[in-house]
Amino acid sequence: MSDNQALIHLENISKVFLTDEIETHALSDINLDINEGEFLSISGPSGCGKSTLLSILGLLDSPSDGSYTLAGRQVATLDNNERSRIRNLDVGFIFQSFNLIGDLTVYENVELPLIYRGLKSADRKSRVMEALEKVQMSHRQSHYPHQLSGGQQQRVAVARALGGSPRILLADEPTGNLDSKNGAMVMQMLQDLNNEGATICMVTHDERYNEIASRIVHLFDGKIVDETVRAKAVATA
Repeated sequence: MSDNQALIHLENISKVFLTDEIETHALSDINLDINEGEFLSISGPSGCGKSTLLSILGLLDSPSDGSYTLAGRQVATLDNNERSRIRNLDVGFIFQSFNLIGDLTVYENVELPLIYRGLKSADRKSRVMEALEKVQMSHRQSHYPHQLSGGQQQRVAVARALGGSPRILLADEPTGNLDSKNGAMVMQMLQDLNNEGATICMVTHDERYNEIASRIVHLFDGKIVDETVRAKAVATA
């Protein structure tokens, strides 16, 4: 990838859902570049297409029309195995509902994606412990999700995403199920990761956390209606 090429390039992206012969246009003519090391926030009201856009960015869904280029590669040309490999190696996901596996410990939840990669046990252990220490959850490595607060579960979810050292981190309403104190803590973690060089794309409806991003894209009815570039701020409750 050349220095002047965006990590992610979306050109005329549209997404249409067909249900009982009814067309729902979730996204329409989205044109967007995301650069390496950027912290982008996608903002807008419920139902405006934020999560649909994030799913396309994470290769969890495909656009109905348009072109998606990721690190210089046309996503449409990738087969299912290549898409899975990219999701496992290059993309980290943080969800509003945490998506931790209840019968696995904190350690095992963070380790699982690394097992899928085929990493050796010693390498997995090193990565898991480094990720847990970053989110200050190493002391809870033997606990199960039900033994943790919501804020602690989200920190484990962040650690799981970090364990694979992803090129881009996608966060879908990462503070949606948290109180303001834990929300600010998670956002501070994301800001710290971005300061270390991680590319972050976050969906949120909370204006407080929009201010942490270096760029805010505003969606309405599936279209980009505005864009704000701003200096980074410190996460506060």
